[in-house]
Amino acid sequence: MKPFMDQNFLLRSDAARTLYHDYAAAMPINDFHCHVVVREIDEDRRYDNLSQVWLSGDHYKWRAMRLNGVPERLITGDAPAYDKFLAYAKTVSRAIGNPLYHWTHLELQRYFGVSEPLNEDTAPAVWEQANRVLGDGLTTRRMILNANVKTICSTDDPADDLRYHRKLREAGDFPVRVLPSFRPDQALEVRSPGFTDYLRRLGEAASVRVTGLDTLREALASRLDVFDALGCRVSDHALSAVPYAQCGEAEADAILRAALSGETLDRRQEEAYKTYLLTWLAGRYLEKGMIMQLHLGAMRRVNGAMTRSLGPDTGFDSVNDLSIAEPLGRLLNGINDQGMPKTVLYCLNPKDNYVLGTMIGNFAEGGLAGKMQFGSAWWFNDHRDGMAEQMTTLANLGMLSQFVGMLTDSRSFTSYPRFEYFRRILCDIIGTWMEEGEIAPDMPRMGQLVQDICYRNIERLFER
Repeated sequence: MKPFMDQNFLLRSDAARTLYHDYAAAMPINDFHCHVVVREIDEDRRYDNLSQVWLSGDHYKWRAMRLNGVPERLITGDAPAYDKFLAYAKTVSRAIGNPLYHWTHLELQRYFGVSEPLNEDTAPAVWEQANRVLGDGLTTRRMILNANVKTICSTDDPADDLRYHRKLREAGDFPVRVLPSFRPDQALEVRSPGFTDYLRRLGEAASVRVTGLDTLREALASRLDVFDALGCRVSDHALSAVPYAQCGEAEADAILRAALSGETLDRRQEEAYKTYLLTWLAGRYLEKGMIMQLHLGAMRRVNGAMTRSLGPDTGFDSVNDLSIAEPLGRLLNGINDQGMPKTVLYCLNPKDNYVLGTMIGNFAEGGLAGKMQFGSAWWFNDHRDGMAEQMTTLANLGMLSQFVGMLTDSRSFTSYPRFEYFRRILCDIIGTWMEEGEIAPDMPRMGQLVQDICYRNIERLFER
């Protein structure tokens, strides 16, 4: 029996072990899509206990705890911190096969020096050891630096004031690039009950009164300039369904004005407005040399009662099964007619892996390797099987060597071992191919390729 999650965890061949230990392990991290709170980096937050680190906002853990029958009071309620931690310890010991099991133990090893499995029996000692390490100075910044992170791209609304990004930039005392990402989802949700209130807030941020399409574009362009000045290199859009309906400027303006006047819009009008605005925004990203990210296929806030009680992003989302191939192809073709920015496509439903794996080839551009990307296994797919399936699909259909690799998509500052998890899986795949004679046994060349995927490819795409 192999040791529990030792230095060769997930590395099933000599080639895989060489690729990981000699090439991948020491590569820096560019976390180009996450949801960390930048204020906590600026203030270098200190934590009182492990529950604050792990359970204060992680809906992955909350979801698992509910599935394990834990009462909500011990998840998001007012229970004592240790009781919540103990409930999670009991849950994770039963979560075999779930990536939380691996992530949790990697975090315990890398941050807290704990190598024993977490369960209700070991929980008291783990709690004491982790809290001791936190008390000795494992702050937010130290977590980031310990993980060899070079770049963090937070997720920010155009109406956000970005004050903590400014403060970090002005202080200049933190060696990690902390950059905003432009996520204008609320400006596209024309049928949302809060749409007009949001446009009012966006207009205030841009010193523009939004009354129609011209002023909306002015406000968005103004805020994008502010993001760009603070180093923004990526945008992001979350699309449950891929919109496509032909729409010109006049029609988009009429739809927007109707929404602002309180009229009820139908789905075709929504798709037309979104198609126009997404295409226009893509043109702005191209002008600034930014990367456009499209996250496709989440069914959000399915449990209405719990969402009303706890708010969004609390563990009540799932995979959608809508057809995306035809509308995505038409949307991207319309964008391409004006010029395609560097683009990363993510799908939440693995049934769409081949759709994205082939779609990126339609808009690849000679002279810029990796301009179109099939993004890493996302959310419900960022486990060993999902990552392996995404990477082998990409290899089968495209160029794995040009892949931009992993990101955390996380709110937690202890989540960086997910990069290690990804890198071990990557090295195991390529190492297996080498061991089986499927690819040339050229370790230096394959080692460089692994390093490209781990770090250099996304660093290159960041360039203007």
